Amino acid sequence: MKVLSMTAGAADMYCGSCLRDNAVARELIRQGHDVTLIPIYTPTKTDEANVSQKGKVLFGGINVYLQQHWPVFRHTPWLVDRILDSSWALKAASKRSIAVNPKFLGEMTVSMLEGRAGALAKEFDKLKTWLRDFDRPDIVVLPNTMVMAMAPVIREVYSGPIAVTIQGDDLFLDGLIEPYRSRSMKLIRDLAAQVDGFIAISSSYADRMSSYFGISRAGIHVVPLGVEHEDFRPQTVRHDRPFTIGYLARIAPEKGLHQLAESYRRFREKSSRPARLEVAGYLAPEFHTYLKSIQEQINAWGLASEFHYHGELDREQKIRFLSNLDAFSVPIVYDDPKGLYVLEAMASGVPVVAPDRGAMHEHIHRFGGGLLVKADDPDAIASAFLELQEDPDHRRHLGQIGRLGIEKYGTLATMAQRTLEVYGAISAALREPVSH
Repeated sequence: MKVLSMTAGAADMYCGSCLRDNAVARELIRQGHDVTLIPIYTPTKTDEANVSQKGKVLFGGINVYLQQHWPVFRHTPWLVDRILDSSWALKAASKRSIAVNPKFLGEMTVSMLEGRAGALAKEFDKLKTWLRDFDRPDIVVLPNTMVMAMAPVIREVYSGPIAVTIQGDDLFLDGLIEPYRSRSMKLIRDLAAQVDGFIAISSSYADRMSSYFGISRAGIHVVPLGVEHEDFRPQTVRHDRPFTIGYLARIAPEKGLHQLAESYRRFREKSSRPARLEVAGYLAPEFHTYLKSIQEQINAWGLASEFHYHGELDREQKIRFLSNLDAFSVPIVYDDPKGLYVLEAMASGVPVVAPDRGAMHEHIHRFGGGLLVKADDPDAIASAFLELQEDPDHRRHLGQIGRLGIEKYGTLATMAQRTLEVYGAISAALREPVSH
């Protein structure tokens, strides 16, 4: 199968959506399919072999920024744009900390959704020109609903199926200020008729997005996540170290690190045995104060010696980090549709303590390997930690169940197979004659 897939780069940070898009493409390529993965905005950063196109970025972040801010750049020669879209320029810009103005973010989202009618018309013209020289694929896959205005432009040169992956779009859209959120939602709903199918990464998210966007549930296909499970090393229960709880996700309020810290405090009030809280993940400049406030609170509780922040981890560091845990928890305070970190912890044989919300419910029931607790309840999380600390056999059993569950249901091969089935279903539906 020949696939043209696009993925939205997240500058110089690991991004769950980028990792997922790259993993699907990489596995399909390994199986012999012809997949072209094109970054949007910036080159992607992944912790596995990156299969996205080198030296090619659509809607380069520098050009998009300049065209949105200063109309003169909407008319500059394409040769100038190509220099600004070069890998070295985009990577250099990615390493600079740029404060994101909420008004600008809303304006740019609307401009992307307005297509040729918006400030970024030149970028849509460049997309059409590039597509003319691209060999016809069997399907085109867009990475999120915020770039759906590409669909009508793609239609001008391509008559095949177009699919859109939805994997956290609501979190971004709900963060926009008005009137940009309402305007974006209307544009997305209007553009939905331009695509042939949507791909969600969990059933609960498909249900939610059906009502959120007003999309028929029958048009949303589910492709659950998978991981390269062979890379992860199942840990063995050890008694010669403190009971170690781990967190591996972005350091951001929605991921619930503050709630984990409070849960750890309550757990330590009930446990007299040694314990540690190990934390890792990308920290954006705007959340330095958030992490500092958590560290200060932990210090005030007298637990500073038990807390360690490791920063952002590469793949080998991540594998080693997970292999040294006795329990894993990212107590999200929103309905996370992905939770890739849960699969990676389970692949490492680490029991997971997860709030009963979003994809967490599906992951625990699908793979086993963890304890579901009431959402937004630090006492429930603390009790789960205490249960795992006091019963090493139960901890070992849950870890084994999780690992086996991933091996059976959560591999990259499983995800790729389901992806092909969905691509086939979307293509077949497009070929079906319309009944009158």
